[in-house]
Amino acid sequence: MENQPLLQLQNLRTSFRIQDDYYAAVDDVTLTVNENEVVAIVGESGCGKSALALSVMGLHPLDRTKLDGNVNFNGRNLLSLSTGEMNKIRGKDIGMIFQDPLTALNPLMTCGKQIEESMNYHTKLSGSEIKAKTLELLKKVGIPNPERTYKQYPHELSGGMRQRVVIAIAISCEPSLVIADEPTTALDVTIQAQIMDLLKDLQKQMKTGIILITHDLGVVAEMADKVAVMYAGEIVELADVNTLFKNPLHPYTRSLLNSIPSTNTAKGRLHVIQGIVPSLQKLPRKGCRFKGRINWVPDHEHEENPVLREVEPNHFVRCTCYKNFEFPQSDIGEINYDIS
Repeated sequence: MENQPLLQLQNLRTSFRIQDDYYAAVDDVTLTVNENEVVAIVGESGCGKSALALSVMGLHPLDRTKLDGNVNFNGRNLLSLSTGEMNKIRGKDIGMIFQDPLTALNPLMTCGKQIEESMNYHTKLSGSEIKAKTLELLKKVGIPNPERTYKQYPHELSGGMRQRVVIAIAISCEPSLVIADEPTTALDVTIQAQIMDLLKDLQKQMKTGIILITHDLGVVAEMADKVAVMYAGEIVELADVNTLFKNPLHPYTRSLLNSIPSTNTAKGRLHVIQGIVPSLQKLPRKGCRFKGRINWVPDHEHEENPVLREVEPNHFVRCTCYKNFEFPQSDIGEINYDIS
């Protein structure tokens, strides 16, 4: 039996007010996350990944943000809920692992009390039951001395230990969906691997759906079932992880993959993607948004109004510019990644 849809984003648009106008940082995004599925959202900084996550959680400032579309979670459109109704869902049904554990944690509260906070709000467990579960959670996320860490403040822990505490908070009420926003960015490589192994183990134990936001394609290959590649607020390619790595189509996806250092090739230098992600105010709202960074591709190769099209079963690509795309002759040969 196939896993059921857990979260369905339909034409989600998140716009931020800058002076007197609103500019969309997440633009017409449609995406489904199923039960027990890891969906990775990848792209450079500024592509709208974190804005998408905070839109689902309802954590954008209401006075400067405009949300359109639908965020359907367990049959309810989260965008139509009041703050009080969202408070009942956040932490209980949807957990979030924030990017920087030091700023996500309260420096004036012990780690144990911060883990207990969500359970105090969402459950009817007694104080002793909550403390016992907190110690169990600390052990579950790989903290060697739970009793000591329970009493410690965030500044007394290493970055990896703080991240484990943040994960314990996110899973304390056994949510059906966890959003992990670049959970390993601030950690060294060894700790990164431990945190990703921990997330995989927790997903297997709890059958939780995970949205994994990252720019690390190595992490994607290791963790994800499905991948959405975001550029300038739009999803430009969507496929299962094996398809995306074996047959990347959109020029942006291919450029990202070609920028990864590899030991399988004798390349002298890495491919560099020209230019940067445009700011919200300067973002082209018509045509292919990646066009300016592949200026050797003729205009007629791009669509005027690109849409996501299914080019093979469950493989979607935006804009026709992928059909004849090649890297310039002066550039490096493309790498073929196979993660099977």
